Amino acid sequence: MQIGIVGLPFSGKSTLYQTITKIHLDPAELAKAESHQSVIKVPDGRLDKLTEMFNPKKKVNATIEVIDVAGLQKGDSGSTQFTSNFLGKVKTNDALIQVVRLFENETVPHPENSIDMMRDIDSFETEFIISDMQIVEKRIESIKKQIMKTKDEQLKREVPVLEKCNEILQSEKPLREANLNDDELKLLRSYQLLSAKPMLLAINLDENQVGDSDTYLNELVKKKLGPNSKALSFFGQIEMEMSELSDEEANVFMEEYGIKESALNSLIRESYNLLGLHSFFTVGEDECRAWTIKKGMNAQEAAGEIHTDFFKKFIRAEVVHYDDFIADGSFTKAKENGHWRLEGKEYIVQDGDIISVRHG
Repeated sequence: MQIGIVGLPFSGKSTLYQTITKIHLDPAELAKAESHQSVIKVPDGRLDKLTEMFNPKKKVNATIEVIDVAGLQKGDSGSTQFTSNFLGKVKTNDALIQVVRLFENETVPHPENSIDMMRDIDSFETEFIISDMQIVEKRIESIKKQIMKTKDEQLKREVPVLEKCNEILQSEKPLREANLNDDELKLLRSYQLLSAKPMLLAINLDENQVGDSDTYLNELVKKKLGPNSKALSFFGQIEMEMSELSDEEANVFMEEYGIKESALNSLIRESYNLLGLHSFFTVGEDECRAWTIKKGMNAQEAAGEIHTDFFKKFIRAEVVHYDDFIADGSFTKAKENGHWRLEGKEYIVQDGDIISVRHG
């Protein structure tokens, strides 16, 4: 899973990137018009507990790839320019986090010279919609010419989907909120349309705005959020300082400021919800590992995430849920209490399942 962090200049997107990756870039690095990329481990207390119980040679957390996307710059008029270079970099991301600045700082003025949450969100949305519209219109024109020559049935099926998207885009609505079905989304995947990507809005506040967080989030719920868009708040400068502390010191710091959850934990939770993901575990003396899969995946598909041969030669899955296993204390007790069971390939894997795959 690859998530791109985007935002207007001086919004705090690089601060968020450094906070969640714990990679601190010097000013010279930040001044370069280059993207930064890192893989972060997904914190999971359940995996920590299983590792404590099994004492394996290795613990492997699930991971997320995070990119601090560069490319936005100020034009001659002083307004922010969405370059083709920037739009091209965003296309490859599975989901986007837009950092929206709500803090005041006279030494680092907002590029539009004022703070306006909805304006900044809409600026990205508009650019993404225009970019998608150009792609869709060009593709429709191209396909219709090809159909006249080839009578290709696949292309014929593509046209009404693209025309539906074009109508949505013409009404200035992003495709992520268009309730497209799975077949339509599959057909559109190769186009990497920007407004179809799941969006997490991250509003960046300062220490004086801790009590205002819910007010801003409620406004977004009313005006912007849908099934494929979510929002969270974070406190960029405070959390940047916290990222250099131990976990214990960071918890004290958060308590002093009234911050309920770290940016990393809230970002991962909301990203998983946004993308419809959850985790299952494999355990043993050699390794305890968390695996990230799509919600709704069956046991055979989950086995394929471990190894492609497990999918092809799947027989059964031994399954016990984490909560039951912890309550029972061992596999033996889980079997005695009826919590351990054998499941077939159509079993839908649940968040927190501990699985051992039987295969040929």
